[in-house]
Amino acid sequence: MNISTRRHRRPPIILAVAVAALLALVGIGLYGFEHGPDSRSDSSARSDDIPAPTAVSTSAPIVPALTAITAAPRPIDPTTDPEMFARRVAEALFAWDTASNYGPVDHAQVVVDVGDPTGNETAGLASDVHGYLPTTQAWAQLRQFQTRQWLDVEAVIVSDAWSDAVDQAVPGQILPGTIAYTITGTRHRSGRWASDPVGTTHPVAFTVFVTCAPAFDTCHLLRLSGLDNPLR
Repeated sequence: MNISTRRHRRPPIILAVAVAALLALVGIGLYGFEHGPDSRSDSSARSDDIPAPTAVSTSAPIVPALTAITAAPRPIDPTTDPEMFARRVAEALFAWDTASNYGPVDHAQVVVDVGDPTGNETAGLASDVHGYLPTTQAWAQLRQFQTRQWLDVEAVIVSDAWSDAVDQAVPGQILPGTIAYTITGTRHRSGRWASDPVGTTHPVAFTVFVTCAPAFDTCHLLRLSGLDNPLR
């Protein structure tokens, strides 16, 4: 499935009003490597807020040359277990390495590839996913510091808000087999400032909306909430 919007063959899947209101995107905070090892991550910072490379102090030692990692982003393995699928999506969403030969679009495609197979939610999901990834310009700057990221998932739960939404939904409003998991965990980022290894950790929370049987043979991702704006 390509990120580009596919022709709709039926009306888009309508999630409950209480859920849809929480799908506004929230920008993801990025490294402050340009300010040195004492920087702290700010979850409210946008990807494109990173200063130009000239903001780096010219007195700092030169960052060692990158050794490109050729391995492609790992596809998300199919499963019929919705909770396992939610975990796999979460880990893939946060797993990237700027030293690789791949960029944000490649990592986004891995997640979009397990989206709604009808294509009705493709455009919305693609927008959701890109809200979690650095922009191309930010990626180029983070690459100077050999930045990589990963997620330790700590909890996967069905929130009370989703249970209430299902109870209040009218027939046909939510696709059979749809469930929303709120995921909490710790986002890790590591890299190099000058010749020194540096890293940050930050708690994150978000919700993934997935649909499994009986709608589909295996689980698929419908939408994502904004980062740090999950269903509770």
